[in-house]
Order: sequence, then structure tokens, then C-alpha cells
Amino acid sequence: MIKKFIALYVSLFVVVSTAYAAAPDLQTVAKAVDEHYNRLRSLQAEFTEIYRGAGMDRTESGTLWLKKPGKMRWEYRSPRDKLFLSDGKDAWFYVPGDKQVRKTPVRKLEDLRSPLGFLLGKTRLEKELQGLGFAPDIVPLEQGNLVLRGVPRGMADRITQILLEVTAENRIRRIQIDDVDGSMTEYRFAQPKEDVAIADTLFRFTPPPGVESIEGEIGP
Repeated sequence: MIKKFIALYVSLFVVVSTAYAAAPDLQTVAKAVDEHYNRLRSLQAEFTEIYRGAGMDRTESGTLWLKKPGKMRWEYRSPRDKLFLSDGKDAWFYVPGDKQVRKTPVRKLEDLRSPLGFLLGKTRLEKELQGLGFAPDIVPLEQGNLVLRGVPRGMADRITQILLEVTAENRIRRIQIDDVDGSMTEYRFAQPKEDVAIADTLFRFTPPPGVESIEGEIGP
């Protein structure tokens, strides 16, 4: 009996020790993600944007281009063409065929895409997300991915939490933004191409003839 007890104890110790050793360390994961995006100069990826709230359930998709410093281009293709871009100074939102294009200085931008600065590698997750931790209650899109949870500093009056799904390669696979009004916006990224050559002209917008530029709130 004593030998069986010792054998059982040793087995349990090995199992627990192995599980503990394999458990991810939050600081290590956050630092690895920071370093991955800090070294990037540009990124191209396919995206899916899902919005639920205010009685709406909307899914859109397209291609995203990012380039340091602060340049973004969201080219929506489905279910209709739309364009959101920022040259780092001004941001524009345009729907082809409309007679107006909305424009706002980036410093005044309060669009939900703002937290995607994580993908521009200009931040530290542990510094920018209050209460950063793992979210074991959230099922990842892909087995083996980790999900982090936190609240962006200075945005607690608007956002209850942000979820970041991180792959084993330290890439952000998904960002989910839960708003205080109960709405949810989720961005899923696929087919990432890192450090690709992207011309600055891709982030410049010239209103088509007959299209009026107006200042104001921006976003789809």
C-alpha cells in the first residue's frame, strides 16, 4: 500500500509539475506580442468585421493595409464597397457613389478601429491595457491560441473590455471590442503578409470630382 501511495503521489506530482511548467506566463506572452509588432514596418491581411448591437447583426470583409507610422487602409468589398483610410494625420471614410466623404484629424478620431494601434506596434500591452490577463472562459477561434483580456486606458467610459486572440507565432488573430452599451465589434485577421512593400500613395485620399469633403464624426 505504501509503495502504491508513493507511486500515485509521484505520478500526480509529475502531472501537476508538467502542467505548471506548460502554463503560459502573461508577461512573456505580452512581451512576445509587443516585440513581434514592434519590429514590423508594414502589414497586409484579409479581415472580417462583425458587429452586433442596437438590433443589428452585420458582417463585412475586405483587405487591410498598415504601415508605420500610423497609416491604415481598410478596403471593404463585401457586402458593399467602402473605404476607410488614415495617412497618419487625417482619416477619411468614403462610400463609392456618395456625394460626400467624411474627414477628421486623427487626433480627434474616436473610431473603434483606434485600438488596432496594437497592430501598428506602437504600444505595450501591459501598459496600455488595464487589468491585462488571460481569458480562459473565451473559446479561441483556433486550438492552441491564447486569449487576453483588458480595458484600454482612458476608454473605460466607452469600452468594457478588449479581447486579443494570439497565435503561437505571437500574431494577433482576433480583436473583440465590447462596448458599454452592450454592442460588440470583432475583427478577425487571416492571410497576414508582413513587411510587404506598400506605397504611401495607398494611404492618400483625393475626393472624386463632385464629391464634397465634410468634417465630422467618422466611421462605417
